Amino acid sequence: MTERAYLYWLERYLKGRPLPKPGDHPESSINAFITKLAVQENISASTQNQALAALLFLYRQVLGVEVGDLGELIRAKKPIRMPVVMTPDEVRSVLSVMNGEMQLMASLLYGTGLRLNECISLRVQDIDFKRNTVIVRDGKGGKDRGTILPSTLLTPLQNHLKRVKAIHEADLKDGWGKVQLPTSLEKKYPNAASEWIWQWVFPQKRRWRDPKTKAEGRFHMDASILQRAVHEAIILAGITKQASCHTFRHSFATHLLENGYDIRTVQELLGHSDIRTTMVYTHVLNKGPGGVRSPLDSI
Repeated sequence: MTERAYLYWLERYLKGRPLPKPGDHPESSINAFITKLAVQENISASTQNQALAALLFLYRQVLGVEVGDLGELIRAKKPIRMPVVMTPDEVRSVLSVMNGEMQLMASLLYGTGLRLNECISLRVQDIDFKRNTVIVRDGKGGKDRGTILPSTLLTPLQNHLKRVKAIHEADLKDGWGKVQLPTSLEKKYPNAASEWIWQWVFPQKRRWRDPKTKAEGRFHMDASILQRAVHEAIILAGITKQASCHTFRHSFATHLLENGYDIRTVQELLGHSDIRTTMVYTHVLNKGPGGVRSPLDSI
């Protein structure tokens, strides 16, 4: 898909232009093309970013030309969309029709504000029961952060980890029990892959087998499994909103603000680098349209 998209943008860019060659200084040409897309064609911000990425790939990776400062690009505006937020009662009703591991993971999404991929890629060492903290490693933007661990999830999560540890110990007895480690840690610490602290909190049910080495191990649960379970629970609960796993994160942020927590705290828990990203949740508080009394109700 990416390859076809890049070819499309390169074809458009090269139409009517001389073929680029090593030694070129393409900054003004790239600027003119990308700006035209925003000004004359009114494309979306994501499409404009894709076109720019294709051109940078052409010059840097194919031609070996280092692209300098592009100057003032006119960027396509990203539409501001209101996040879908469930009320506390709606969250409660969705969680009530779930059970087992799926309910625990959905509760973790709502109770911590984790993104879906952050949740499924948690490792045992990322859960700090003494400090009631969950550590997100290499989150969006490559940053680590900490968020709260709800006290109501302490016992369910500890019981869950006991079951996961039993599975891990059985894997070790079978001669396996290793997981993939981040970056180059596997070379630096060859035995770490089988240690308990590095295991996934939510491992997949079956071991995977490396076709080359024939070694077996477990990866974390596939995101689609939780997505499907949440989608079915939303339907069973009778929720008519376009909700998903990410809605729990939106609801987490909104409910914290409704409960009086300051926006800087919420920004830190969510891992937003820009306070303006967090500000979007202030638009769905009770102080907004939902908290205003219509004059019709006074007649």
